[in-house]
Amino acid sequence: MVEIKPLLEISSREHNHLCPRQVLGVRLGLQGLRVLQVHANNNSKRLLVITETDGCFVDGVIAATGCTVGHRTLRVEDYGKTAATFVDTKTGQAVRISPRLNIRDRANEFAPNEPRHYFAQMHAYQVMPDEDMFSVQPVILNDPVEKILSQPGMRVSCHVCGEEIMNEREIRQNGLTLCVTCSRDGYYTECGHNVVTYPIQEKTLV
Repeated sequence: MVEIKPLLEISSREHNHLCPRQVLGVRLGLQGLRVLQVHANNNSKRLLVITETDGCFVDGVIAATGCTVGHRTLRVEDYGKTAATFVDTKTGQAVRISPRLNIRDRANEFAPNEPRHYFAQMHAYQVMPDEDMFSVQPVILNDPVEKILSQPGMRVSCHVCGEEIMNEREIRQNGLTLCVTCSRDGYYTECGHNVVTYPIQEKTLV
């Protein structure tokens, strides 16, 4: 088994503490590497990870795999689940890895002298065998890897709002080039037609 303590240290740097979800993320990330038989992305972009939540869990996955949003090798589909799909961009092979449904109950078996569930999980997740922790399911991506990765550096402007769209994320509709928000409902609704700026109020020193 790979020595995970250095990876846990990497994961916990931004938090100043270690939590069970970080440990789970590191272990799940390492499992993804083993299943696909690939190395972590050190100066490489062969591995793509699509995680199903954000937060501490993802920091653990990043520490184990070297995949990051900045390198466009990590995507977040926020389903609120501590699960992730690992994609070998060279072969197209993809596997989804998730914690077993009884993982918390099993954690208590590996830390019988720790009555506090939080700390029992944090210890157990470091030593539990992979087969007791994870379910591994081969999957087929609904979009091809090439479409998910897209072509970096491509830029077009939306015909409606005029804003720049990068990495082939535009929508072609009725002969127009549109951003996602202008082509259908985005994640926000405009309050008005004018851009609103808020003045910075100076504080009075007492």
